[in-house]
Amino acid sequence: MTDKIVVLVTCGSVKEARRIARALVEGHLAACVNIVPGPVESIYRWKGRVESAKERLVVIKTSRRRFAAVEQEIRRLHSYQVPEIMALPIAHGSRDYLAWMSASVSRSKK
Repeated sequence: MTDKIVVLVTCGSVKEARRIARALVEGHLAACVNIVPGPVESIYRWKGRVESAKERLVVIKTSRRRFAAVEQEIRRLHSYQVPEIMALPIAHGSRDYLAWMSASVSRSKK
C-alpha cells in the first residue's frame, strides 16, 4: 500500500472542473488531475427524490496527507451544496510515477 490516493469528484460543467483542477495543481495539492471527456450520467437521491444529471468526472492524484487541503479547496470552488469528494487508495503503481507524484505534491504553494 502506498500513501497515494485518487480522489473522485463530479462537477456540473467543464469550466468548473477545469477551475478546480488548475487550482489543485497550481497549489501543489495534486500531482495531476484528469477531466474525463463527455458527460457522465449520475443518478442519485436528493431531498427525497431520484434525480439525474449530466456531470464531468474529475480524477485527482494526490497523497493522503494532502487530502484535507484538497477537500477544503474543492469545497471552496465547487458549486454543489454537497459535492462528491471520495478518496480511494492506490495500492500499487509505477515507482517512477509514484515518485513524481510525491515530488509534485510536496512543494509548498508559492
